[in-house]
Amino acid sequence: MRNSRIVSRLIKIAGKEKVFSSPEDLFCYSYDGTFLSVVPGVVVRPASTREVAAILSLASAEGVPVVPRGAGTGLSGGAVPVEGSIVLDLTAMDRILEIDTADMLAVVEPGVVTARLHRAVEEKGLFYPPDPSSSSVSTIGGNIAECAGGPRGLKYGVTRDYVLGLEVVLAGGEVVMCGGRTVKNSSGYDLTGLFVGSEGTLGVVTRAVLRLIPKPEARQTLRADFKAIEQAAEAITAVLGAGVVPSALELMDDVTIRCVENYLHTGLPLDVEAILLVEVDGPESTLAEQAGLIASLCIEHGAERVRVAQTRKEEAELWRARKAVSPAVVQVKPTKISEDATVPRSQVPALIRAIKEIARRYRLTIAIFGHAGDGNLHPNLLVDKGDPDEMARAEEAIKEIFQAALSLGGTLSGEHGVGLLKAPFMELEFGPCGMAAMKKIKESFDPFGILNPGKIFGRI
Repeated sequence: MRNSRIVSRLIKIAGKEKVFSSPEDLFCYSYDGTFLSVVPGVVVRPASTREVAAILSLASAEGVPVVPRGAGTGLSGGAVPVEGSIVLDLTAMDRILEIDTADMLAVVEPGVVTARLHRAVEEKGLFYPPDPSSSSVSTIGGNIAECAGGPRGLKYGVTRDYVLGLEVVLAGGEVVMCGGRTVKNSSGYDLTGLFVGSEGTLGVVTRAVLRLIPKPEARQTLRADFKAIEQAAEAITAVLGAGVVPSALELMDDVTIRCVENYLHTGLPLDVEAILLVEVDGPESTLAEQAGLIASLCIEHGAERVRVAQTRKEEAELWRARKAVSPAVVQVKPTKISEDATVPRSQVPALIRAIKEIARRYRLTIAIFGHAGDGNLHPNLLVDKGDPDEMARAEEAIKEIFQAALSLGGTLSGEHGVGLLKAPFMELEFGPCGMAAMKKIKESFDPFGILNPGKIFGRI
């Protein structure tokens, strides 16, 4: 970093071993799960709220931008630094401070890995439903920043639905508490809800109180294979219309299936356009009936085959294919642009048709998969960022995908956040007045303009 005085002061705050400024270290923090990359000025890894507050106080006084970061798995550029910025690596704040079985809540620091929390609460007969595909590495702080979801969002909701309270450090170093330990809270403005999904642009979360629920007694998984992707989309509508609410209802199209099969060699069908992966959970006595009804509806709507997992091993094998999608699709092209368009679930067939047509017109390979049960599709554009013509076509295609989603009553993002990649399209959804209102909120919480600049509103 050019200003060695700031580096020296960061060392005084956090200790020499927690401040990183070598070119090698800075490169490791220059990117997230996207193709974007900017080298920061310095990285600091605080171990306490007090240290975070001191760092933000310093940054605000010096006018230095700060980019909060968890595991760096985000897919919208939310953790990509700006030039000369301080990257605030929160992974050292990784304590599960409390699991309260009576009140069914957990108190955690932002660096706790999501899957670790899953295991810890399930050992006590409790359940934390949000499960992004990156849960084995992503952190609770990052999940809160992006309002992460995952396959269970259909039945259980997303991260926002499980955050009861937060400790947040504001831009000037002030520490505020919002929400608390109660399920009901109507005191004043909903600051907790405002911080969830704000991508570190309003404050830095240093502690979270999370709602837990009883762990479901049992679960069952099935896979249905469809010759036509439209049939799969119609089966989704039929299942939900029959009053069955699966804990997960996932879709993979033919491009995705081929990529995963080439990657894993697990025997996925290559003669179909789509597969649905469906999970039901609850009392064990009800699962067979639910799975049977779903299987019947899938067959009624054109499924070639339905396979119901009979053992935990078979269930894990079915989910292994879905979890492998992200690493599998990059075999086609070196660059993956993972989008997150979401529509009302009745409009899923229309959005799929629109994406397929956009791919054809722009001569692009687009893998479609995602949480189709709640309308949250992930069209992944498989391109080569070294090919300017292909990237230009991809940019136009992305704009049309978002326009299609919005025209169907949808939104730009269901769970990936806005970051840098979706920022140019925000006005399409919110209009100039909506964007102006959000900017006023940003200016109120961050008058210095130092917190994760460029995210949500575009590069400064």
